[in-house]
Amino acid sequence: MSAIRVTVTDDQRLFRNAMVELLSQEPALELVGSTSDGESLVELVRRVPVDVALVDVEMPPGMDGIQTADEVIRVSPSTKVIILTTFAHSGYVRRAMDVGVGGFLTKDTDVSDVVATIRRIHSGQRIVDPELAALALMSGPNPLTAREREVLRLALDGVSGGEIASRLFLTAGTVKNYSSSAMQKTHAKSRFQAAKVARERGWL
Repeated sequence: MSAIRVTVTDDQRLFRNAMVELLSQEPALELVGSTSDGESLVELVRRVPVDVALVDVEMPPGMDGIQTADEVIRVSPSTKVIILTTFAHSGYVRRAMDVGVGGFLTKDTDVSDVVATIRRIHSGQRIVDPELAALALMSGPNPLTAREREVLRLALDGVSGGEIASRLFLTAGTVKNYSSSAMQKTHAKSRFQAAKVARERGWL
């Protein structure tokens, strides 16, 4: 039986290197690469066959872990993705399941359990940390529309209202309306605060 080809993506070098070192010691796994951001992982899976990709959910502006998973699955449908997170945000679980990830684990999961999860997901199962699954079931659906999420993602990166309008091909008034709606839903006093709240709840 051939080894399962695995990659690790995390912007924190210490965690990424430690995970690579630990997984490299597993005879059933073959580490075929590691990256610090989503764009690099997408390029990697275009060039190299990857069975399972472990991806941190929170990464620098550009592509977060769930956006990365969505793109990886699009360009390489055979690649299974496991999302890793430090914080148990129920919204992350819902978003991750929506894009089709294979698993969702917290970073304090024992390595033996991570390896077991890799094997099970590679065989076609979907695995979610029990605590995260319970939180997701107790919380409601993401209240933000697709456009509101686009506006808030740009706001989170420090983009001005005028530039948001330009990038999304919207009028300034429309951006203001989306921002106001998102602020009401997050009980925030500004677009940036709404973006931070939405990010913390896993809605972006």
